Amino acid sequence: METPYPIPISPSRTRVGWIGIGVMGAAMAGHVLSAGYSLTVYARTPSKASSLVSRGAHLATSLQELAQSSDVAFTMVGNPQDVRQIVLEKNGLLSGLNPGAVIVDTTSSSPALAREIFSCCRAKGCWSVDAPVSGGDTGARDAKLAIFPAGDREVVQWLTPLFNLMGRATYMGEAGCGQACKIGNQIIVGANLLGLSEGFVFAEKAGLDVRKFMEAVRGGAAGSMAMEIWGDRVIGRDFRPGGFSEYMVKDLGMGVDVVEEEDDKRVAALPGAALSKQLYSAMVANGDGKLGSQALITVVERINGK
Repeated sequence: METPYPIPISPSRTRVGWIGIGVMGAAMAGHVLSAGYSLTVYARTPSKASSLVSRGAHLATSLQELAQSSDVAFTMVGNPQDVRQIVLEKNGLLSGLNPGAVIVDTTSSSPALAREIFSCCRAKGCWSVDAPVSGGDTGARDAKLAIFPAGDREVVQWLTPLFNLMGRATYMGEAGCGQACKIGNQIIVGANLLGLSEGFVFAEKAGLDVRKFMEAVRGGAAGSMAMEIWGDRVIGRDFRPGGFSEYMVKDLGMGVDVVEEEDDKRVAALPGAALSKQLYSAMVANGDGKLGSQALITVVERINGK
């Protein structure tokens, strides 16, 4: 039974599709499945879907098959090029969607692409919402993600039951504003992680116990959510990724290397973000692009001869 927008969302009727079942996507899709929704997943490597399939998810053999069997189709993939290919290209998601269906792109992607997808969906009688997330693997696992949905306000409101399964959603405005919010989020995260990294390297060079240093300063103005999430991981050299460092290059680049925006009023000069991007690019050049974003300290250490 098809139950697209504006028929109210419910586990017994609403069919959910999911594309992108990596560290973040698998956890988010798992919450949808646990809530009793019918879930269809698509994976280029079907074996990656085995855990969700064992819990009752259906495995689609193509994007069109997933689209035709979904009222809401989520995407959580690597970069804007992946989003464009999956959604807009021939035999992509949009080509198989039924009228009233909604695409929800949770990838950190381009605001301009989000606006393009929204226009293409409306031309076909469908809807799209750009809803990137923040919180990393821990937030995805614990359903405590910050979600930044944008697009038609009423459609975003309609999606609330699904967003509530993953975290807390804050409506950001017209199409593209969710992606712009995520870029701004990453600019702040990059700056925080750089400060955290340099503070730890300085403390060690000064002869301090780094863990005691963190405990001493975390309750004051130097404390941050970045310190709470990543401080212990950095000290323990736990660089397992919630999000790859190479994705920080992509995210910061969308703020710094603005090439898709035709409106100059949307462009800002961001010297700090440019430095953060340069340092994350150095991580990629060092072969560390698949480490977590908290591994930025390795670049600062290399600069200091460690």
